[in-house]
Amino acid sequence: MVVKKAAASKGRTQYAPAKNSGGGIELYLKRIFALMFGALAVTGVTSWLTMNYGLSLVFQFSNGAWSLSPLFYIAMFGGLGFIIWAQMRVFSFRPAIGALMLAIYSVTIGFVLTPLIFTALTVNPASIWQAFFIASAMFACMALFGYRTAKDLSFLRIFLFMGMIGLILVGVASFIWPLGSTFATIVCAIGVLVFALFTAYDMQFLKRAYASDMDDTQRNQLAILGALHLYIAFIAMFQYILALLNMRR
Repeated sequence: MVVKKAAASKGRTQYAPAKNSGGGIELYLKRIFALMFGALAVTGVTSWLTMNYGLSLVFQFSNGAWSLSPLFYIAMFGGLGFIIWAQMRVFSFRPAIGALMLAIYSVTIGFVLTPLIFTALTVNPASIWQAFFIASAMFACMALFGYRTAKDLSFLRIFLFMGMIGLILVGVASFIWPLGSTFATIVCAIGVLVFALFTAYDMQFLKRAYASDMDDTQRNQLAILGALHLYIAFIAMFQYILALLNMRR
């Protein structure tokens, strides 16, 4: 569920700083964060509803053991394919359609997060809030750093992309071969680092992209793409931190 950034990275080079249209960056950033926080709220509500009314859709009991249902895998891989396609087409859609796609994806993530949330509630309920606050603090610090720093962070792109692909491959492999606790801890720590840096990178990119020669429709489309990237970074950090907090229990 983390892979979605890959497709969008191909299109980032099209936004080279050009002329600043003057003013409005505050409104632009408010729009981005409003979309992101709205997506997070939808994810939280979806996960809560699934936990309380739809666990049978996530888990199945067969051969004397509980396992993830086929619907879970359909939602996970289907959502992955959907958002990769949506990112590649985001600038051909009206902003309202892009926002709808973000909402659909956030519902899918809320459903897919349910097993992790369920496990945390069973093992250590307090870890959910701890992971949320830690992820929020890290996200805020890295977003502010990315916005304020004068250092060009574009050199991070290839390393972050490679790190993300590695995390995706390890995540897929873990469904076939369970990871050892030490290796899983290392993977989670790397995941937190990669997406913390992605937050700073994306914030700097979005700030510079605002100065490009775009019309209002393109800026609204970019705001949706930016909200998606920041949403993915936050959700990924939350997942990895929550897994770390429950790793030894």
